[in-house]
Amino acid sequence: MSKPHNIAILVFPDCQVLDVTGPAAVFEAGNFALGNAYYKVHILAAKRGAIQTSSSVTLMAHSITDLSPHSVDTLLIAGGNAIGLESLAADERVRKWAMLVSKKARRYGSVCTGSFALAHFGLLDGKRVATHWSACADLAARWPDADVDQQSLFVNDGRLWTSAGVTTGIDMSLEMVASDLGNAVANAVAKRLVLYARRPGYQSQFSPVLSAQSHADAPFAALVHWMRENLTKQLDVPRLAEKVFMSERTFVRHFIKSIGETPARFVETLRLDEARSLLATGMTIKEIAARTGYSTGAQLSKAFDRRFGMTPQLFRQLHCHSGRE
Repeated sequence: MSKPHNIAILVFPDCQVLDVTGPAAVFEAGNFALGNAYYKVHILAAKRGAIQTSSSVTLMAHSITDLSPHSVDTLLIAGGNAIGLESLAADERVRKWAMLVSKKARRYGSVCTGSFALAHFGLLDGKRVATHWSACADLAARWPDADVDQQSLFVNDGRLWTSAGVTTGIDMSLEMVASDLGNAVANAVAKRLVLYARRPGYQSQFSPVLSAQSHADAPFAALVHWMRENLTKQLDVPRLAEKVFMSERTFVRHFIKSIGETPARFVETLRLDEARSLLATGMTIKEIAARTGYSTGAQLSKAFDRRFGMTPQLFRQLHCHSGRE
């Protein structure tokens, strides 16, 4: 049996624990789904010992000197406290090791604000990158040569992989598994980790449901959830107004004030957001239309083109990695 592919996750004091354990769990589950040790995860730090994360959970890390830079298949740098990241980036031994690994490894990248360490190492110039939404403006201002994608859950630009905040490291790692071992294995990993769905990288950090619910007044937060779960139903004003015990006129006025869109526009937003996610599953346009409340594939395609400026078929070609079957 061939040697396992070494996954190096670089950590530091006050790093975000899920940035580490999320990807580690995905790769371990990949081994389980495959039935052999395809991956071997290494938790590394500037020096060997206990690393306390920002969640007060302590990780036991090996030193970067314990793993040859030439043996690393995938390098990921965790995000976390800004002071910890700056200290990591300022460590000359870490910088030299990480830059050597980035030249030799099949892929390298970051989870969440780990992108700042990559930027310090000069590894983001001319690259499209993702980071946590709260840090996008800072990253773009400090490193203008990096093309910061403020929306995507994760971005793959050549050998560079970067993800947004916390749980998106799981999404990105799942896509790596799909690239390595195929969609069947990646789907088995998602099922083992009891994930609701595999989220494609182009999906926004700001889901329309969460965005709407964060601003919604009662009783619209609950209504938004109900709408998301009932996309195939008739979601017109009379039906929605009835759900919240309002007259139609009062409902429309309060809905626009609370959500920021007309009911019809928001229903389309929810349906098209779900359609984009389903495009990554391999479903036909007709099947996706049926799942998202459109009577025909042509009706879905027309709405999709109007909103995104391209057909669902072209969107799938441009954005949806099919993986190895």
